[in-house]
Amino acid sequence: MLRNLPNVDAACIAVPQNERLRATSSTHPPRVLLLYGSLRERSYSRFLTLEAERLLKHFGAETRVFDPHGLPLPDGAEVDHPKVRELRELSLWSEGQVWTSPERHGAMSAVMKTQIDWIPLSVGAVRPTQGRTLAVMQVSGGSQSFNAVNQMRMLGRWMRMVTIPNQSSVAKAYQEFNEAGRMKPSSYYDRVVDVMEELVKFTLLTRDISSYLNDRYSERKESGEVNRAT
Repeated sequence: MLRNLPNVDAACIAVPQNERLRATSSTHPPRVLLLYGSLRERSYSRFLTLEAERLLKHFGAETRVFDPHGLPLPDGAEVDHPKVRELRELSLWSEGQVWTSPERHGAMSAVMKTQIDWIPLSVGAVRPTQGRTLAVMQVSGGSQSFNAVNQMRMLGRWMRMVTIPNQSSVAKAYQEFNEAGRMKPSSYYDRVVDVMEELVKFTLLTRDISSYLNDRYSERKESGEVNRAT
């Protein structure tokens, strides 16, 4: 028993170690999964996602964009449904993610929430999202709002992801993209560049130490894994 911490299990607690936060052994490109929240043919959340993907590739990332067409509602199909299986496998493949949603009725879209709901917090001993970095973006039809990104931040925290500080909210999105679906030059576009640059930096910083960052006293105590963090 620790003298000043009588409620702490001394065999399971560990002091964070600076040297364990410097591991950078991976040399492959950061792996980033991008999700968008609309099925419309002219989808501004998809256009924004594709702009983000172009930037991520420029910053050296390997990317995958998930197409939500055909994804069933949560509990509307078995977990071995092809689209569900594809989404979960991509989440496990990723080291970072980008979630982009339109704002509808002051919230993220049902399409976006459906994708997140199909990615569980845990599958057996595997956590499909824990420790992965996350960037959130939204598009709005009217004035600038942050309802959708705020909701997605809350979900990212619930999914135990490392949500980066920066974010993007594009107001009057119908004015910000040309007929080909490319984003026009603007302060909104500059913010997207900022967000993707920051996501890659955070992913490079944390991907090799995510297991250490997410190693928790309470879970070690519950599982009986003594001194796993030392």
